[in-house]
Formats: sequence, C-alpha cells, structure tokens
Amino acid sequence: MITTTVVGSYPQPDWLVDRERFKQNVVPRIRMPEVWRVAPAQLDEAQDDAVRVAVADMERAGIDVVSDGEQRRESYFNQFANALSGIDVERPGEAINRLGRRQAVPRVTGPIRRERPVFLRDAQFLRAITGRRIKLAVPGPFTLSALAQDEHYRDPERLAMAYAAAVNEELRELEPVLDWIQLDEPYLEARPDQAKAYAVAAIDRALAGLSKPTCIHVCFGYAFSHALAGTSKSGGYQFALELERSRATHLSLEAAQPRLDLAPLGAVRTKTIVLGVLDLGAPTPETADVVASRLRAALRHVPTARLVAAPDCGMKYLDRASARARLRALVEGARAV
Repeated sequence: MITTTVVGSYPQPDWLVDRERFKQNVVPRIRMPEVWRVAPAQLDEAQDDAVRVAVADMERAGIDVVSDGEQRRESYFNQFANALSGIDVERPGEAINRLGRRQAVPRVTGPIRRERPVFLRDAQFLRAITGRRIKLAVPGPFTLSALAQDEHYRDPERLAMAYAAAVNEELRELEPVLDWIQLDEPYLEARPDQAKAYAVAAIDRALAGLSKPTCIHVCFGYAFSHALAGTSKSGGYQFALELERSRATHLSLEAAQPRLDLAPLGAVRTKTIVLGVLDLGAPTPETADVVASRLRAALRHVPTARLVAAPDCGMKYLDRASARARLRALVEGARAV
C-alpha cells in the first residue's frame, strides 16, 4: 500500500488567525504577531487546540504520517529564521522574493547561532496526541540564506553553511521525538544556478548525523501566492533531481498543479519520492479516481516501495472543508492503486 502524508501546513481556524492579513504578506519572513486573533496570554492554549483539530482531521482521513499542521506558525519560514542569534529582529533587511518583489527579511548582523530549541515543544506535543507516525518541517539552509540580508558573512555560501549548522542542531534535538524529518527548500528552484554551487553541501551539513527518514520538500510556491500575483508555476524542475546525490532519504516534489513530466523521476534511484498528487490551486478537490490515476502514472517510473502520496505543497491557504475532502481523496486514491 502506498503511504500517505501531508507536506506540513493545514488550514488554521478563523478564530485563531486573521486570514485576510495573509493577503498582504502571504509568506512572512519576519515575525507578524498581528495575524493572531487570540491574546498573547491565551495563545499557547489556543494553538494547542488548533493542533488537536488539525491532527484529528488528518487521522479521520486516514493519513499515515501526520504533522501538527503548523498551527503555531505564521509561515513555514519566519519562526525559526528569527529565533537565531545573529539576527537583528528590531530592524529587518530586505530581499527579492521568488515573484520578483521586495520583501522584509531577517537581517544578519552577527554569527548565526541556535541558542535554544525552536520546535521541540511542538514535536513533543504532537507525539503526545497521536499514535500515528509524525513529521515536522524546518526551513532548509539554502532557503534561509536566500531570504536574508547578510551584513556579516558577506558570502552566500558561508551564510548557508552557518544556517546549516544551526538547522542541524535543531534537527538532532527533534529526531528522537519524530518519525520523519523534513527540510523545506523552495528556493532551490527559485535560484537553481546558485543552488548548483553549494546547496547540496549545505543540505548535507544540515542532515549530518541523522538516521531517521529525512525529506527535502522542493516546490514552486503556494498556489495561493501565484493566484494573488497572477503568475503560474513552472512545468519542470531545474535543480531538484540533483538532490539524488544528497544525504536525504526522501524527495518531496509537487507534480499536480505544475503538470510535472514524471519520466525524469526514473533517474532517481536512491530516494523515496513523496509525490504531490493534489493540485491545491484547483477550484474543487480531486476525486479518489484522479489521485489513483496520477499515482499509477508515477508507478511507471518509480517502484511502489519508493513512492509516497502527498499534496503538492502545504494546505495552509485552503478552507478546512476543502482540505478535508482533498485528504480523503488522497487516502482513498492511494488505497485504490
């Protein structure tokens, strides 16, 4: 049977976040406390409740490897990126995002250091509320370095390796609690030429010493972001398949919305492919039959033992009813293959 998982995020309840604010900054790179509807004194408890709701939805759908839905996060990126020393959180920098727009980002003014756990409590809480296999995602070192204004290292490779060391410390502390570990690396495709120079080295440094399954998620950005910007996704990856030579055990790719040509996956011999078979930009959820047909197409190039079914990307910007329907189709389609 084909394993099913989520990429990471899941819709946050309207009572928890002001979803309209995300239209102003879809993926915040600096902290964005104004997005929370709950007062700081009650926020931890509210986020715990939101995690319980998200996990219950995943369990009811039958997902095999669940996350906490990133209910405590303003984005996949900004919580970890701004928890490190060496960052001036009071005076952000600026960088160009993948859509060509200027965006506030962390400003690096000193050595990057991880001085405390960032997601350990999240992992422990998730472990306590489900008997399923669990995963959490941490932003990867290449993407962290791509979205920073560097006034200390003044060298993109040195900056990426500094982030890699900090990420590795976080992952080593998370590993005993988790079943899968994920690095989110969307900027590998936004800057493929730079990625070819040093991304694999940085990723391998981030994953050094880990023994549990490690997954690199590479995507073209949220469907929600592209819809707001009036842009479309690429039809193919320029760098991602080079991760065949990395330490990672799993490679997570979106294939449904970008209509990925699956034939090149046949060249990936050592990685499990976590294949996106849910188009999160589609106006209506796929049926189980559609999911099954996409998985059968993938099986022409990837053996069953190395194929996992997933959404294209995080489900953060869907409404919850749509997210539930898509997860049910994902599981039913995987079971039908």
